[in-house]
Amino acid sequence: MKVLLVGSGGREHALAWKIRQSPLLTRLVVAPGNPGVAALAETADVKVTDVAGLTALAREMAADLVVIGPEAALEAGLADALAALGVACFGPTRAAARLETSKGFTKAFARRHDVPTADYGEFSDAATAKGALDRFTPPYVIKADGIAAGKGVVIAETRAAAEQAIDDMLGGQFGAAGARLVIEAFMTGEEASVFALCDGKTARLFGAAQDHKRVGDGDTGPNTGGMGAYSPAPVMTDERLAFVERRMIDATVAGMGAEGAPYCGVLYAGVMVTPEGPKLVEYNARFGDPECQVLMLRLASDLLPYLLACAEGRLADMPPLEWRDETALCVVVAAPGYPEAPATGSRIRGADADFGPAVTVFHAGTRRDATGDLQAAGGRVLNVCARDPDVAEARRLAYAAVDAIDWPEGFCRRDIAWRALTR
Repeated sequence: MKVLLVGSGGREHALAWKIRQSPLLTRLVVAPGNPGVAALAETADVKVTDVAGLTALAREMAADLVVIGPEAALEAGLADALAALGVACFGPTRAAARLETSKGFTKAFARRHDVPTADYGEFSDAATAKGALDRFTPPYVIKADGIAAGKGVVIAETRAAAEQAIDDMLGGQFGAAGARLVIEAFMTGEEASVFALCDGKTARLFGAAQDHKRVGDGDTGPNTGGMGAYSPAPVMTDERLAFVERRMIDATVAGMGAEGAPYCGVLYAGVMVTPEGPKLVEYNARFGDPECQVLMLRLASDLLPYLLACAEGRLADMPPLEWRDETALCVVVAAPGYPEAPATGSRIRGADADFGPAVTVFHAGTRRDATGDLQAAGGRVLNVCARDPDVAEARRLAYAAVDAIDWPEGFCRRDIAWRALTR
């Protein structure tokens, strides 16, 4: 099979790493890729939002399957363009991807299809939004309606902070993504991420993980795209997973089909385990980042046949997925100033060293300079991952590798998987 993988981050490096292992693969091209991906596959300098360029590349290489990594490509309509050309694609159409690209759409959809979630309101006028705060109690959850690289959520402890967040979002802080916003009731509990493969009719659970969204140890500081993750997530018991599958995943796939936007790809449910039971926080229309990395490390099955089965509507015919009985853990090493204003250009040494069979380093935001040296080129720069039957040992291995990489400017959280270790 000839596969085109779209994206340039740690998620796409992990997907390329896993797809590369498939005996079905004959050619893998990643657009645009990154230095880590370049060690595994061909790369093509085409932006993820360049739909014309990506469809031309898929035609040129006669791709049997296109796998879409980032949400920006989904919002740009890449899956729609590939469908028009008759090219098999793993990734939802623009209409189906509204489950991620519009939080207002998702909240209204959840209400229509009885998917358990928090009460909410949707607003485009600051004065109306501020007045609606009377309906809620602090802390206030303020979300940009559109995609904002994982940073469009503010949890405001006071009304004054909530009103400032409303002004910031509707005032252009997140551009078009913040032209509308959602205010929702704060949910208490433990959050986890649940994934499912979907072919428009059938859904199959694809594991659970826990992300660490806050930038600092102890879940402090601003929200980020994710500072680390681990899988499995002990909070997602079999009973809770069955509830999420029935009340969220299956209900959503059926509802999207009934509304004329069949969902094909991976559906990522952010779930809050509240005292009243699991409730939907939000959907993402792609593999999470860095959750994808730990899922790929745990997956024992060949991934490629399942991606193709989703694209071709054959998921119900596939055998059960097989998973390693291990914990996989990812530590994100970020550039100074992340998430507000990450500084790029600092030199990184030792990221490609051999840390042993249990450790894998995925590149997220890197580039090579004219001399071939590795540099930081984004906010989240490296994903240092390890796996072991024991979560404490997986964490020790990951942090030992982090400490062996020579990048004085980089920083990371030092408490990844603290919930699993304190259970």
